[in-house]
Formats: sequence, structure tokens, C-alpha cells
Amino acid sequence: MACDNRSCTTSKLDHSKEIILRLFSGTQWDTQPTCDRCDLAIEKCECPPLEPQKGPVAPPEQQKVRIRKEKRRKGKVVTTISGLQFAAKEDRVDFLKNLKNECGAGGTIEDEVLEIQGDHVERLERSLRQQGYSVKVAGR
Repeated sequence: MACDNRSCTTSKLDHSKEIILRLFSGTQWDTQPTCDRCDLAIEKCECPPLEPQKGPVAPPEQQKVRIRKEKRRKGKVVTTISGLQFAAKEDRVDFLKNLKNECGAGGTIEDEVLEIQGDHVERLERSLRQQGYSVKVAGR
């Protein structure tokens, strides 16, 4: 947004920071955005940021883990593990890392599903059962 004053030395970027666009600006519904916790204007709010809520995670014995072997493009086989619950994303990444090391294969996380390259159904089933998980293998 350009400044109307020709002698102004403020850059266009500085002027854009000053302007807050609101949907109902200039109407009867025009109100300042407020904090949900302290009801102060957002600019005046000093509330600390919310920490993500961690729900209770069921112990391994109560989790129903499903293992499936899928065929991908060009005949590539991938073993998928779904139904695992973790308190944090870092826990999921560490768990996958341990499984990949055990199988000696690569893998990734896609939409809350762990994917390990290759056919490792028996090895993963044995490993997860040893850790206390209730395992269901697709096709059996």
C-alpha cells in the first residue's frame, strides 16, 4: 500500500505492517480480535502460547496393530503398520527408526501409518508381539 504523502520516507513494507485488514471493517460488526483466554485485544495479550494437549495413550496390550503387505508401482513391496498410538511425533519417529534397523530396510511415515520397504511381515509381527502389542496380520 503506497503512502499518500509524497514527502514520506517510510517504505511500502513499513506501511503494510501498520494496517490490519478486517473483514467487517467500517461496519457495525467491526470488533477488535480478542484473546480467548484473557479477553484482551490480541495486541495487548500476554498469555503464553498453548501447548498441544497430549491425550492418554493406551498401553501396548490395548492397542490393536495391523500389519499389511502392499504391492506398489513397479512390483515394489511395502509392509505397512497401522493402529499404533504415540504421545508425540518424536516417539513415532524413534519407533519407526528401531523397526527399520531391525529389518535392515528403509521406511517412512504416511498419514499415521508406518511403511517399511520390503516384505517383513513375519519379522515385524514377532517384534511387535515381543513388545506386548496385539497384532493382526492382514490375509490370515
